[in-house]
Amino acid sequence: MRIATFNVNNVVRRLPNLLAWLAATRPDVVCLQELKVAEPDFPADALAEAGYAAVWRGQRSWNGVAILARGAEPVPTRAELPGDPDDRQPRYVEAAVRGVLVASLYAPNGNPQPGPKFDYKLAWMDRLRAHAAGLLAAGVPVVLAGDWNVAPEPRDVYPTRSYDDNALVQPGPRAAFAGFLADGWTDALRRLEPEAVFYTFWDYRRNRWERDAGMRLDHLLLSPEAARRLRRGGVDRAARGEPDASDHAPAWIELAPR
Repeated sequence: MRIATFNVNNVVRRLPNLLAWLAATRPDVVCLQELKVAEPDFPADALAEAGYAAVWRGQRSWNGVAILARGAEPVPTRAELPGDPDDRQPRYVEAAVRGVLVASLYAPNGNPQPGPKFDYKLAWMDRLRAHAAGLLAAGVPVVLAGDWNVAPEPRDVYPTRSYDDNALVQPGPRAAFAGFLADGWTDALRRLEPEAVFYTFWDYRRNRWERDAGMRLDHLLLSPEAARRLRRGGVDRAARGEPDASDHAPAWIELAPR
């Protein structure tokens, strides 16, 4: 079972890129982020023609998350992150697919910091951790996949000082991410490549793609039941080099059958 996460950075504008990648790699489940489209305008029909059913939460111009399933109907289990009834930003959706509970998440960026956006980022991650604790307690295979907007370690950022003040690398978000691992979640790609340096995001500015000046922001965290089934994983870097590509590349894992 191949599960991928992909910050598509506007699902309508980059629909040709998405469909080409789906046809080439045929993942079983795809978690999308940054849809940037109102819910009625989500391209469900085009994705269905490609063999993927979907659940999604949209927002015009900003945010938005979705879960795609190839040859299966994702069963929605949650359409928002609990803990703040006033939060209207669509950043979390959850569904069961073929016996695995999958969440697509788009954590807040948090810039500029310090400030209210950074405070919201930390509070949102606290809410996610609290909800994730309940998922762990359920004892089922769970995958938390998405753009976490955290580079967990210094090696997850290309050598530079230009990001020193960026919210993505501050001690608070890094500590929050480490808290998930302490709770029992597995950073799947880091487990598979414990010593490697690799990235999932390259900013459009300053020729960062051409210089391989990237960051590792997209992560798949696995519950113990899912981690026991982990076999392979990687980053589809080639997708970032396509014309009009997202600034993220898809990251993926494969789970062995139960």
